[in-house]
Amino acid sequence: MTEILAERACRLIAVETDAALASSLRTRFTAHQNVQIIESDVLRVDFSSLACDRFHVYGNLPYYITSPILTRLFRFAAHIESIHIVIQQEVAERIVAAPGHRDYAWLSVLCRYFTRPEIVLRIPPGAFRPPPKVQSALVSMQLPGERARLNVARDEAFLEFLRQSFAQKRKTLRNNLKSIFPDEKIAAAFSACDLTPNARAEELSLVQFADLFRQLAPHK
Repeated sequence: MTEILAERACRLIAVETDAALASSLRTRFTAHQNVQIIESDVLRVDFSSLACDRFHVYGNLPYYITSPILTRLFRFAAHIESIHIVIQQEVAERIVAAPGHRDYAWLSVLCRYFTRPEIVLRIPPGAFRPPPKVQSALVSMQLPGERARLNVARDEAFLEFLRQSFAQKRKTLRNNLKSIFPDEKIAAAFSACDLTPNARAEELSLVQFADLFRQLAPHK
């Protein structure tokens, strides 16, 4: 993948945490003036310092830290044009899930808030050596997502509100929110947003979440 991108990109920054692999990459791409190898944990990289203006992200993500990597990348959403990642298919289905679908969860709303995600290719285990025990998928995410039209003033507070909304999937949304808001305030907000008392987080669109957030936390 690095070789293919090196032939097409004006500038390519490859992040590799393994020292031996990073050294090998430096040797392999010595002649490529447009390639820079960063030996670092991707969860610690300050992407805003690596490129001017906007850039594209490509990667085969370690399946067990897909969510932390995406969360890290979204901190630099203002600089990112698009994200193209190979991940476990189960996680990919969760990312693209729509409201009302059984896979719709915290990761779904997080990705939809910042991007427009789409599964563009499903990849069988036999495509890898050694083959993993799971199916994989290539997910393409174009930025911006619904964030651009929701006009939520406080990203961090809204994202924490969304996380709490999905804290325990078996509970109703109202019960999940009781840990951060008084029940009477929740009831009033639900009524103002035309939500039933038994509404669940997986039923709400991001537009509905944004409306509810404004009712519950207009100032704090």
